[in-house]
Amino acid sequence: MGKLREVLNDLDGGNCALPLALEAMGERWSFMILRAAFNGVHHFEEFQQELNIARNILSNRLSKLVDHGIMAREVMAEDRRKVRYQLTEKGIDLLPAMIALRQWGEKWGAGVPSTPVLVDARDEQPIGPVRLTAHDGRVIGYKELLWKHRAELQPLGQARVRADSPAAPVAAE
Repeated sequence: MGKLREVLNDLDGGNCALPLALEAMGERWSFMILRAAFNGVHHFEEFQQELNIARNILSNRLSKLVDHGIMAREVMAEDRRKVRYQLTEKGIDLLPAMIALRQWGEKWGAGVPSTPVLVDARDEQPIGPVRLTAHDGRVIGYKELLWKHRAELQPLGQARVRADSPAAPVAAE
């Protein structure tokens, strides 16, 4: 990916958001709780029963997810003893990452597709693989990536075409 690269010892997220994301989500139970929330689980007792997780661990992870704004905690008006946990917009934005991890696990872990299968509600057909896309929607791979300083980015209409790119303009004769 070129000579420029991320500062790899930036563990507080000053220049890279990955350490911050891992701080919020970087352990198994948080992902399992999120998966349950995406599957319609909302109450502490349901999470505990569905995941077979210790109460103290569940309480800790739910608190952390709420503190990070990934889930919201709402005391139910009809029964003040009951609390509902709901994904926030920030939490819902984790869905592509969750799907990508599941697809990776199907390919490299389990070796078989999971059941049930996640489908498009319109066509009821399985969703496609999560892919990296360029600004214009083209699917791109690892070898098509490079790092740039933000200050080097060009406005969209002025994007540079690399000389070694197949799309490089041909010089006028």
